[in-house]
Amino acid sequence: MKNVAELLGIRYPLLQGGMAWVAEHRLAAAVSNGGGLGIIAAGSADADFVRGQIMQARELTDLPFGVNIMLMSPFADDLAQLVIDEKVRVVTTGAGNPGKYIEAMKEAGIIVIPVVASAALAKRMERAGADAVIAEGSEAGGHIGEITTMNLVPQVADAVSVPVIAAGGVADGRGAAAAFMLGARGVQVGTRFLVAKEAVVAQAFKDRVIAAGDTDTVVTGRFTGHPVRVLRNKLTREVLTKEKEDMTLEEFEILMSGTLRKAVVDGDVDYGSLMSGQSAGLVKKEQSAAEIIEDIMNGMREIYASRRGFFGTEAQAE
Repeated sequence: MKNVAELLGIRYPLLQGGMAWVAEHRLAAAVSNGGGLGIIAAGSADADFVRGQIMQARELTDLPFGVNIMLMSPFADDLAQLVIDEKVRVVTTGAGNPGKYIEAMKEAGIIVIPVVASAALAKRMERAGADAVIAEGSEAGGHIGEITTMNLVPQVADAVSVPVIAAGGVADGRGAAAAFMLGARGVQVGTRFLVAKEAVVAQAFKDRVIAAGDTDTVVTGRFTGHPVRVLRNKLTREVLTKEKEDMTLEEFEILMSGTLRKAVVDGDVDYGSLMSGQSAGLVKKEQSAAEIIEDIMNGMREIYASRRGFFGTEAQAE
């Protein structure tokens, strides 16, 4: 099985999460320049906008970067053709099954890495031709599945022969080391990059992430079938109250419309959707993308260097 860094042509086996409104060309280029794989999140944007993002990223880095396609987007077909036309090196996908696009992407030389929330979906993606899968646990921010990273990653690793990239709750060297011990060959980091200096995110949102504790996230929208993890605020209190009162899907969509933009662009920390993972409690300061990557990788190295001490005196004697 190929090393993830070798597969992607990058220095470290670390990917940046495809966070809508956050993962734009400046952050993606900074992550790639720092040794990871930067990702441009297409979100619900159209092909012309994403093409512009790709072109601007190429002005900032000569290194590989990828595009994340949210398969619920009304522009998914156009975006799939765009990445082929633009010869993007890597595509990650979320919120759906990319099976119908994989063959054409691979024929164009694109490395395809779907996000999966179950071992069953991971096996389907491998059969469809995926080069690797991102096993994302429920600790992650934004749209999530129901299985924790601790349980999802080893089950996916047992189920497929392609490399598994762990996501959900990875924010430092300890999380990265744990992911590799669970069978992952790489990690995806999202929440910590929210506060990267290169991330064009409202300072008020960054400050809320840095101030967050271990219990400051909550999951909304479970009844819709597409639950979302966010930081608690006035919006989440209103949503959760209305969910208990048999809120309809239409009412939910109206209430949530435009709230992610409110958070990221406008800095509305009361009524914006502050998508963030549980690892926010581990994020303590704003750093450059390169500093974040080095901190995670150095932390992992330190743990590996001292690992013999974890197994007791008998193992040490051997």
